[in-house]
Amino acid sequence: MNLSSLWIGLVAGAFGGLVGLGGGIVAVPLMATFLKLTQHRAVATSLVMVVFTGLAGALTYATQGTVDWLAALLIFPSAMVTANWGARYANQLPEWRLKRVFGWYLVVVALSLLLKPYIPHVEEPLQGWLRIIPLIFTGAAAGFASGLLGVGGGTITVPIMVLLVGLEQHTAQGTSLLAMIPSALVGSYTHYRHGNLAQEYVPGLVVGILLGAFAGGLVANQLPEFWLRLVFAVVLIWTATRYIGAKPKPIVE
Repeated sequence: MNLSSLWIGLVAGAFGGLVGLGGGIVAVPLMATFLKLTQHRAVATSLVMVVFTGLAGALTYATQGTVDWLAALLIFPSAMVTANWGARYANQLPEWRLKRVFGWYLVVVALSLLLKPYIPHVEEPLQGWLRIIPLIFTGAAAGFASGLLGVGGGTITVPIMVLLVGLEQHTAQGTSLLAMIPSALVGSYTHYRHGNLAQEYVPGLVVGILLGAFAGGLVANQLPEFWLRLVFAVVLIWTATRYIGAKPKPIVE
């Protein structure tokens, strides 16, 4: 087992456990920096990690009865289709463009961390078959982001499930974790077929993120949530500035 990948998994898992997000947004920059992976390989490898994060997280929420199984099942099909599209599109982009897209996604995640307490719970959510529409939409958007960027897509799915479908915050988070599993599987397989999966780092990342997520979840309740979210938002924005400014490598003649 590669020790560098183990500690990257630990850091990414702890981050996710502390602020309730998947570890991909942390693991991808760390793998690119310390494991010297290209953006494409970091994205592909992160998606395998997202599968196990979703499994462990969804199981934890399910034992507490905070997973909407029907909502997750409605998200699955569109997410799986667009995850394949996202992964294919990622492999068509030059590395510097993929980095820029990832940077802007980090900005969105940072803003979602800051705005999380202010997401209202709707008094009259959509009813009956009308609930299907936002669930299909959120699955499509989250699946594409997952395949393209190597993330779980919870930043997209959770607010929509709270605002339009009317799920409680914890139920939306548990459902999101379950819903990300099939799309991450499809996305990682598509990247694997393009030869981008760094298989030698997967065991360490998976073990690390599971241990880190467990530890982060235990510590989260002991720390002030506002400052946690603020500090992580600042770190993400700082990281985003490095990615948004990515430029094509000069052609050496």
